[in-house]
Amino acid sequence: MTGPATPALLRRAKADTVAFMVTVDGLPVQVHPGDSVAVAVLCAGGKPYRRAVLGDAPRAPYCMMGACFECLVQVDGVPNRQGCLVPARPGMRIVRQNGLNAGPQEGPAE
Repeated sequence: MTGPATPALLRRAKADTVAFMVTVDGLPVQVHPGDSVAVAVLCAGGKPYRRAVLGDAPRAPYCMMGACFECLVQVDGVPNRQGCLVPARPGMRIVRQNGLNAGPQEGPAE
């Protein structure tokens, strides 16, 4: 992935919602009510969503409904959360992860 994703393609179109901020890998990202953590990470853009457990291949959400487990991230210090199933909340701290994390990380995934 290069550059930020186009948020309009990733969320329901609602003109009356008020955006709020979360952090993804320590950087602020604007999201809207109804957006999932996976959408927040995709909106952050930049690097791959996560890395595979075996082979370090770049991975990204596939199904966006909790079946494929390609959206695993750390949310507020809790690893291996399915980003597509977790609603984004103001102030949430999201960290991309490499493979399956055994526990909380101190900083962003490399």
